[in-house]
Amino acid sequence: MTAGLERQPGLQMVDSHGGRVAWRVFGQGRPLVLLHGGHGTWRHWIRNIQTLAEQRMVCVPDMPGYGDSDATDESSLTALLERLEGTLTVLLGAGTRIDLGGFSFGGLMAAHLAASRGGVDRLALLGAVGHGGTRRPRAELLDWRAHAQAGDTQALQQAMRHNLLAHMLHAEASVDEQALQIHTDACLRTHFRSKPISRSGGLQVLLRRAAPSLLLVWGEHDVTADPVPLAPALAACHPRCLTAILPDAGHWVQYESAAAIDTLLSHWLATPHTD
Repeated sequence: MTAGLERQPGLQMVDSHGGRVAWRVFGQGRPLVLLHGGHGTWRHWIRNIQTLAEQRMVCVPDMPGYGDSDATDESSLTALLERLEGTLTVLLGAGTRIDLGGFSFGGLMAAHLAASRGGVDRLALLGAVGHGGTRRPRAELLDWRAHAQAGDTQALQQAMRHNLLAHMLHAEASVDEQALQIHTDACLRTHFRSKPISRSGGLQVLLRRAAPSLLLVWGEHDVTADPVPLAPALAACHPRCLTAILPDAGHWVQYESAAAIDTLLSHWLATPHTD
């Protein structure tokens, strides 16, 4: 699937605020913008794009400082959002109404974007960070950078596999060749420090200014949150919020439970929007 999507002529390098952002566009119709997580690229959504593009124009960037996009100030939330929003405006036009989704750090960025841009009718956040709630670490993450610098491919892959199970995926069977390749490539090409922003909180305030329709989703075993108490607490910040906790899934829920996420998002996006 990765190779098939990569071969489609959807890549557009868009300039704004002093740098380029790599946007990939699939399908036709009302735009659905999907933002990846920290240490990620557009391929965080690799298992979902094809289904969603059957009903929407799916626009997935490498956010500034990630993947194929130009580097930006490595820790500036303002610089990232200005360039992201600026290139989105160039890509779609300032007045174009969109639906918006984000995963993990991308969920927090999607909430910021929805609050600042306007014209966002639906907002879906999967495993969003910035909530300031309880985290549930499964294991310590391994430092992979020395292995990468030394060219020790085997040690690098072992560290990446460990980290995927420690943070991203719940079941060992979910750590397949594709997940390992996506995660390794994304980590090697990350030049933005998302952790301080993710840990600083602020999601609740943003949700009060979010789109008219809000969907919050977690995997049951998400290590970045305890969704059972968090879901109603965040839902209370918004008058029209749906929540879902998917069983047997970890943080990277749209990869580990791709079919369930595709069904959930497709039905939610097809529901007529009312102000």
